[in-house]
Amino acid sequence: MIHCLRWTVFLWIVNSIPFTSGMTVNERIDHTCPPIKLEENWHTNVNIHREFTGFDLAEKFLLRKGTVTDNRLLLRLGSKPLFKPTESVFPNGLSHEYSIIATFRLRKTTKKDRWFVLQIFDKGGDTQASLIVDGAKKTVEFLAQGFLKNSLLYVFKNRDLHALFDRQFHKLGVSVESNAVSIYLDCKLIERQVTAERSGMNVSGRTFITTRVEDGRPVDIELQEILIFCDARIADLDRCCDSPGVTCEPVVTHNPTAAPLVTGYLHRMLSMPSQLPTDRCHCPALKVKLNHEDIF
Repeated sequence: MIHCLRWTVFLWIVNSIPFTSGMTVNERIDHTCPPIKLEENWHTNVNIHREFTGFDLAEKFLLRKGTVTDNRLLLRLGSKPLFKPTESVFPNGLSHEYSIIATFRLRKTTKKDRWFVLQIFDKGGDTQASLIVDGAKKTVEFLAQGFLKNSLLYVFKNRDLHALFDRQFHKLGVSVESNAVSIYLDCKLIERQVTAERSGMNVSGRTFITTRVEDGRPVDIELQEILIFCDARIADLDRCCDSPGVTCEPVVTHNPTAAPLVTGYLHRMLSMPSQLPTDRCHCPALKVKLNHEDIF
């Protein structure tokens, strides 16, 4: 009887090891995403007073602060291609789920440009992930790499996105989940598309920001911020409290440590119709030609 009991305990421990190890690895990967320094108003924006993790791409790319316009401190993009080795931007990689937040205003001469907010290449020059703003078509595109190294393209062309091109400041938010991508404009959910499974990110390549598709040079925009949060929910939780004329009252919940993370998301998703991924393609990996042969 004792022998059987010991054998049962032994088998339970052995069967528990993979699960325990998996949890440990996942937690370690999550914790390698560094804390991100933000202005205090970001805590008001999302109604959460906790440490955020992610990447301030303006800081990573050493963008200098420039002029103040409409009480906004803008960033200097310069004239040279803005790229860095991916391992210097995301030393431990990028979490599989994340949010991209960029606040900017298009100029008259560039409102019809097609440009990358963010583009991450692998070592071979194939796009692993990118976010594209297309002024001519008034669309936003998200491209990711699938497990078979194929490109997964999702095009968002909701008419509510047209406001992004009116030459006023707007906040573009993107929530990248394991099986969906959602686009937000000024903290309003515009469209959500179901996605296929994506591959993990290789840090051996290059990462670009705010570059024109045509020639790889910086797009002429007025950029206030460009952030990546290691949490797909931040784009949904953002309330744009720092926008002119917007005031936010504290959201009272019975469980302030957990409820704010899901309340806004569930409310918005239940109130909108499901969006089918009508503009999804499973096509060969996309490569973009740039004028600088020494980039790769």
